[in-house]
Amino acid sequence: MTTENISSPKQAFIGLQMLFVAFGALVLVPLITGLDPNVALLSAGVGTLIFQLCTKHQVPVFLASSFAFIAPIQFGVQKWGIPVTMGALLCTGIIYFALSTLVKFKGVGILHKYFPPIVIGPVIMVIGLGLAPVAVDMALGKSAPNVEPNTAMMISMITLATTLIVAVFAKGLLKLVPILAGLTVGYLLSVSMGLVDFTKVTEAAWFSLPNVSAPEFQLEAIFYLLPIALAPAVEHLGDVMAISQVAGKDFMKKPGLHRTLLGDGLATSAAAALGGPPNTTYSEVTGAVMLTKNFNPKIMTWAACWAIAFSFCGKIGAFLLTIPTFVMGGIMMLLFGAVAVVGVNTLTKSNVDLSVPRNLCIASVVMTFGIGGMLINIGEFSIKGISLCAIVAIVLNIVLPKEKLEEPSH
Repeated sequence: MTTENISSPKQAFIGLQMLFVAFGALVLVPLITGLDPNVALLSAGVGTLIFQLCTKHQVPVFLASSFAFIAPIQFGVQKWGIPVTMGALLCTGIIYFALSTLVKFKGVGILHKYFPPIVIGPVIMVIGLGLAPVAVDMALGKSAPNVEPNTAMMISMITLATTLIVAVFAKGLLKLVPILAGLTVGYLLSVSMGLVDFTKVTEAAWFSLPNVSAPEFQLEAIFYLLPIALAPAVEHLGDVMAISQVAGKDFMKKPGLHRTLLGDGLATSAAAALGGPPNTTYSEVTGAVMLTKNFNPKIMTWAACWAIAFSFCGKIGAFLLTIPTFVMGGIMMLLFGAVAVVGVNTLTKSNVDLSVPRNLCIASVVMTFGIGGMLINIGEFSIKGISLCAIVAIVLNIVLPKEKLEEPSH
């Protein structure tokens, strides 16, 4: 089955279906980080359209809120506020641009040389594991003081159980929306127990402009956030390979990895310029493309247009803000662990031997620095968390000599 020749109304409906698949994860990131969910919808739509322009409308992917940036955004908002954090996130597009230029002139091999699995894998693991305490605190209702801890935990565990059941046992399209299924069950349970206040939904207008915010720039924040983009940017390589296999076309060659990286980077910068979370390619939507055999990139244009349209509905944003934090905590238990597992998978798929002293040293130092919260002060600047881990992993990979018998990872 192909969607090349189907009518526009049908394409529009399939596009809505793709947005539905992405919706749960898309709105979760702003809700956790304190950003505006309507702006996240707007920036996902705008980002996807920018990506399509860069890739000449050839790649059927949808871009939306990235989980890799949750912890850095939370830290940034707490330390510098939303405008400065957004300014720093806007600058992370530079990393994508630099990698895109490298790939254009040096080929994909340059990524394998400086960012092999032993560098990227542990950094992605730290992103997920570093967020584990956040998930537990949310699930226990620590950010909802008016709710009994036992009640919060019960609802969060039912939310988690629903998500797991749908992810493992569901069939067809339902299997691709476990987050949405979990959120729905947890939300309805909270409503039935009188734990949701609908006042702001009734007060909100049907039509309202998204609350976009202008970025501000501060050098310390930029240096903190810049290296974090390395992990999702290199993970982008795996995403493009996945959609290439699904669609039966080599998007690494046409339109080219340099174009997809540039599109992802510009989408991320555009999202931050609007006040939304950074964008990344969504594997849930890639799964939906595979399941429905809808390979026409026009479907993603429709999904982006739907996202932009919904961002102008004030009641949608107000409704999303009524989702209790402990319901989201139940989902986070799975999602943050899943991010760490992506890191593990990066190592295992590439047959990285952790008994080799060099690999063991890189992984060990990165994991300890990341989970332990290592902090390095350089004059007025301080660097910690994922940024520090990314830099340490890259430097160790360059400095530590490779074993003679060690095969290069691809």
